[in-house]
Amino acid sequence: MYLNCHTYYSLRYGTFSEVELLRLARDNGVTRLALTDINNTSAGLNFVRRAPEFKVRPLLGVDFRNGIDPCFVGIARDNEGYFELNRCLSRHLHEKIPLPDRAPAFARAYVIYPFEKVLLDEMTEFASHEFIGVSIRDLRRLPFTRVAEYRDRLVVLQPVTFRSKRDFNAHRLLRAIDNNVLLSRLPESEQACLEDQMYPLENLVAAFSGLEFILENTDRLMGECQTRFDFSENRKPQNLQTYTGRKEADEEMLERLCREGMPYRYRDPGPEVSSRLEKELCLIKEKGFVSYFLINWDIVSEARRRGFFYVGRGSGANSIVAYLLRITDVDPIELDLYFERFINLFRANPPDFDIDFSWKDREAITKYIFGRFEHVSLLGTYVTFKQRGIIRELGKVFGLPKAEIDQLCEGQYTPSRLDEVARLVLRYGELIRGMPNYLSVHAGGILISEKPIHWFSATHLPPKGFATTQFDMVIAEDVGLYKFDILGQRGLAKIEEALQIVRKNQPEAFKRIDIHDISRIKEDPRINRMVKSAQCMGCFYVESPAMRMLLRKLEVDNYLGLVAASSIIRPGVAKSGMMREYILRHRNPQRVKEAHPVLLEIMPDTYGVMVYQEDVIKVAHYFAGLSLGEADVLRRGMSGKFRSRDEFERVRAAFIANCRKKGYSESLISEIWQQVASFAGYAFAKGHSASYAVESYQSLFLRAYHPLEYMVAVLNNGGGFYRTEHYVHEARMLGAAIHVPCINRSGVVNRIEGKNIYLGFMYLKDLESRVMERIIRQREAEGPFTSLEDFLDRVPISIEQLSILIRIDAFRSTGAEKHRLLWQAHMLLSRGNPIEHPRLFPPQHSSYKIPQLHSTRLEEAFTELELLGFCLCSPFKLLAQPPANQYSSRHLPDFLERNIDIYGYLVTVKNTRTHSGKGMHFATFIDQDGEVFDTVLFPPVAARYSFRGKGIYRLYGKVVSEFGFLSIEVVKMQKQDYVPDPRYAEMKTASRLLPKRQESRRTPSPRPVSKDSASRPKRSR
Repeated sequence: MYLNCHTYYSLRYGTFSEVELLRLARDNGVTRLALTDINNTSAGLNFVRRAPEFKVRPLLGVDFRNGIDPCFVGIARDNEGYFELNRCLSRHLHEKIPLPDRAPAFARAYVIYPFEKVLLDEMTEFASHEFIGVSIRDLRRLPFTRVAEYRDRLVVLQPVTFRSKRDFNAHRLLRAIDNNVLLSRLPESEQACLEDQMYPLENLVAAFSGLEFILENTDRLMGECQTRFDFSENRKPQNLQTYTGRKEADEEMLERLCREGMPYRYRDPGPEVSSRLEKELCLIKEKGFVSYFLINWDIVSEARRRGFFYVGRGSGANSIVAYLLRITDVDPIELDLYFERFINLFRANPPDFDIDFSWKDREAITKYIFGRFEHVSLLGTYVTFKQRGIIRELGKVFGLPKAEIDQLCEGQYTPSRLDEVARLVLRYGELIRGMPNYLSVHAGGILISEKPIHWFSATHLPPKGFATTQFDMVIAEDVGLYKFDILGQRGLAKIEEALQIVRKNQPEAFKRIDIHDISRIKEDPRINRMVKSAQCMGCFYVESPAMRMLLRKLEVDNYLGLVAASSIIRPGVAKSGMMREYILRHRNPQRVKEAHPVLLEIMPDTYGVMVYQEDVIKVAHYFAGLSLGEADVLRRGMSGKFRSRDEFERVRAAFIANCRKKGYSESLISEIWQQVASFAGYAFAKGHSASYAVESYQSLFLRAYHPLEYMVAVLNNGGGFYRTEHYVHEARMLGAAIHVPCINRSGVVNRIEGKNIYLGFMYLKDLESRVMERIIRQREAEGPFTSLEDFLDRVPISIEQLSILIRIDAFRSTGAEKHRLLWQAHMLLSRGNPIEHPRLFPPQHSSYKIPQLHSTRLEEAFTELELLGFCLCSPFKLLAQPPANQYSSRHLPDFLERNIDIYGYLVTVKNTRTHSGKGMHFATFIDQDGEVFDTVLFPPVAARYSFRGKGIYRLYGKVVSEFGFLSIEVVKMQKQDYVPDPRYAEMKTASRLLPKRQESRRTPSPRPVSKDSASRPKRSR
């Protein structure tokens, strides 16, 4: 009897989930229920999936509203009707147009107009599919209105938004957040009524006693509605079924493409290759995944046609078919990649392909996909209310000052000392924690379906302009829609741009580069030496302090070692304690014998240690005796997305029960399960790690043979793990001469000429992008600027923007001194705002006599700090007191197990906590020679000393070695002062009294003067 039920997907309005709604229905004896969220269908599919558990027959619809004003409720008669409702809602959301007063003429959906709207709009005519909804609170007025005459059009429309007063309070908070007003000023018109609740069915029937015809109309309407989706284990995929239009043609095309790709990948394919290919093709056809492979092939083929750089990874990298189709560059035969991780008969979903493109190319590829296929959308996701966001939003709702909100967000408070309002913020925040706040876009998921996307969901239109579903990937997979991951990555953009720069800067060297000749690059001794010594700054995935540390500990000097390291570094393996165990077994073959014989047999390459996602399947299948289907459920369940699903719980129980049947000890069962549970969702598939390692080797190749061009590309694509200044520093260490921006040499981004790197205008704080574009456009059109006057004649610019360029010495190529230019600029631009277009005729400039002015290198450094955020000289030259010693990282071996006193410029800090919750820090520094060293501050030291931003610190601590990796366990730490800014050194506050004011000619009237006041200087008028 309930035709208007809201969940918290009625964003910033509803207060509980679709599962809670079903539970509420069961508790109130309701067996038929319509989900009608406000302008949203996010919960629809999961509502239908879960309804049988609660013995509820689910109906789907939409509560169409303009803002909070109800227009009409649409109820789908069947799947066609749901499609109509989704299409109507999507048009409204895409075009951002108000909904009409009257609903469209739906062919397979009913329309219910709220009682109040019928009265206000004086509706008198209703089509056969249109009804008037009456709530319990409307019953008092119904007999006294003309609406009572429409007996056959009246149905029950009792809104369900709350379960209790608690929900109502949460609702008011959400409405205040949505309206950006104080809670005390939230209008009643922006709120629902507390009575919008579900009542037991007998109470609802009693409320409509004497108006049984309304109940009968409602029952008849609901009886004619049924929406079905297949959520069974044997469901058919809903992705595009065929690529060519015929299943047989698809299969022939896939086989042909594999044959054509064989010579490119294998010069002399042996029986192992043929056997693996035949096995894969048979299973791909049997599972109905042929079109999935062909669509991915289509996408990467288009990328190659356009010259886009890409990397295919994910579990699909375990496939020889994907390798032959050039979807991936990972050879599964060479790496002995586990076939069952890629695909097995028990797996309902297709293999996972993550195809990375340069962040600059991704949008073009996405646009191609939307134009190439008919039914396409991006995959949605939900941004939920989390702690800091809740405090900020509710702090504003309750009127807290910003400073107090900041303190609450940072946790800088004592609960007992909080005032009542602050306590309210924290207490009421629990009411909305975890609720969806707004719809967003999945990081890279794209759906390409057989049916129109609106068959499953309405779509919204984010700023990029691509239609996006209102449900997430978990729900999509439940109904058989499997995403294509099209991702943007800066690492690929670095490789792509580095090659472009080499082509321009070293054209002869560029002709000898084949960045896709992975086999040669992997065997290059120069690159492998760099990996072993962790000389990886700027290189994809291997540049972080943690990765550098791991490479040194493992002494990785080959591709396969890097593949393993790429997965070992993941948080799950480290958390389980198996990263350390892997290092121990890698360095000490005798320790391998301690591994359980079954585990060692199924994972010999990793010494019996679970490192990859495949290892979860192997352990579950061979160690615990689960089927491959159950093992895959276990692997997916560990990702966190499915951890709460009943199917995962059943598999977990089966894992433990089977191990007991095999006679394993309880301690061993517990140990193995904890390893699986702690890391499976975070570890990579081996093929995924191998893909990462390929990209890492390509980055390392460019850094090894074209280091300056590569570092420019790194800088131009947003850097990486570290701040910009550290990549600038690395370029200098590699032999580059670094120059501040120049009006005649610089671009918006960085440029390189030989070994000279000219920083881009983009680093100049507050310099407007339109000014940068004008400079470059004029320089390209009419040649270099010869003087300040020439520049001003050609580039419209304000004195504030011009001052930035002059102060950074961007006019040095004209031969003018910047202090003189500043004087000159103020004189030339003293007459007001500049004209926003170039002058037709150059004006006559007056000549001025300007005093001789000079600046020191120290002054320039502080100007660079101000305008660029970093200086181009060594920061050690800015110290107020020179270092007391010259110790650097090269001295660490001499101080092993002894204390060292060393100075370091802070690069990065990783804050973490011990198992007991105490804070500690890992910090990386640059020494006086420009080399990197690492430190750790254990909890007692971390509690006593804190980092106070970037700068130079004096550190005292013990040099320790772990597996050959040297670091310093800090005992004492002190940040060092810089010299006072010399640009303002002579600005001193006057310490003497003002001179005595001369007596006025008129003698003032005598007045008594106290002793104290006589000693004070008089105020000037």
